[in-house]
Amino acid sequence: MTATDVHTVRELEKRRFDSIAEHDLEGFSDLAHPDLAYTHSSGTVDTLDSFIEKCGSGHYVYHRIDHLVERVTVAGDTAVVIGEMHVDMTARGVRRKLANRSLGVWARVGGAWKLLAHQATARQEDGSPRGASF
Repeated sequence: MTATDVHTVRELEKRRFDSIAEHDLEGFSDLAHPDLAYTHSSGTVDTLDSFIEKCGSGHYVYHRIDHLVERVTVAGDTAVVIGEMHVDMTARGVRRKLANRSLGVWARVGGAWKLLAHQATARQEDGSPRGASF
């Protein structure tokens, strides 16, 4: 793990959330791996193509995303990003405000970092994950 890799992945995380909120689907696609698995806090899983199609059709409209990166861990050509995201969006015509924990997985492919997976987990008002039993 190098400081340069960590810095690069942090910058890419910012770019990916900015591109979604700015409805820059081409910019988001450029950051994503073709085999992207995008798991929403609802449990719905999108591929790169289905996520882009849903954003383009208005199924998902992201008005604002505030994303805080808490930790980036790089192991070889894989980077794992742990963070928190607060989202103001419209999904299937319903306006929602979400507070999620987030996990991003980036893979270095041909020298470039690509988003391979995203996982959002909804938080309860007390800050713990929904369904937590501890």
